[in-house]
Amino acid sequence: MQVEDNEVRWQDRIVSTPETLFGKPRIAETRIGVEFLLGLLAAGWSKADILDEYPRLTAADLQAVFAFARDCVKDLPRLAHPLPAQENDAA
Repeated sequence: MQVEDNEVRWQDRIVSTPETLFGKPRIAETRIGVEFLLGLLAAGWSKADILDEYPRLTAADLQAVFAFARDCVKDLPRLAHPLPAQENDAA
């Protein structure tokens, strides 16, 4: 996968400091955590809903959350159950 030149660098927008949110990653200059934002998205909130409810956030902040999540999971071992073996696969 090639990264676009205009992709937001999450490192420019997401920070982690021990004294805020117990060191969990958050949007810089806010107390809004990455985990919280991902939870809203998982609960069905749209990007527009989040930006309306949290006016200090920008679309680039949400893009940074997505890029951060991608980088966190890209090297994880496969989490899904393996596909069943085909009859013609060598054992």
